Amino acid sequence: MLTKYLWVFFVSMVPLIELRGAIPISQGLGLPLLPSYIIAVVGNMLPVPVIYLFARKVLEWGADKPVIGKFFTFCLEKGKKGGEKLQEKAGKGLFWALMLFVGIPLPGTGAWTGTLAASILDMDFKSTVASVMLGVLLAGIIMGAASAGLFGALGAIF
Repeated sequence: MLTKYLWVFFVSMVPLIELRGAIPISQGLGLPLLPSYIIAVVGNMLPVPVIYLFARKVLEWGADKPVIGKFFTFCLEKGKKGGEKLQEKAGKGLFWALMLFVGIPLPGTGAWTGTLAASILDMDFKSTVASVMLGVLLAGIIMGAASAGLFGALGAIF
C-alpha cells in the first residue's frame, strides 16, 4: 500500500503530469480518494517554492548552452507566453487568473507552468504560492470527481 502512495506522490511532482495524472493513477491502483488527493496535493506543491526561486535563473543561465539551450529556451518562452496571457486577461486580478490557470486541468496549465509564469511576471512569492495552492486544490477536486466517476462506471460494468 505504501508503494502505491509513493507512486502517487512522485507522479504528482513530475512536470506536465502532476496531480492531474496522479489522482487517476491512484484510482486505477484502487486507493481511497481522500488520502490520494492529499498526497497528490502535497507532492504537486513541493516543487513550487523551488520553481519560483530558481527555475527562471537556471533556465536563463542554460538558454545559450549547446546541448540544453533549445529546451531551456522553449521552457522560458512557454512560461513567458503563459505569463503574458495571464497578465493580458487578468489585469489586476492576476491572483485569481493564476489560480484558474493552474486549477483548470488542461495540458500545460499546472503548478509548474503557473509558478514559472508568475516568477517571470515578478508576482510576489506569497501570492504565487497561495494562488497556485488554490489552483492545485481545485484541479484535484475536478480530477478526483472525474476519476471517481470514470472508475466507478468501469467498476459497475466489469
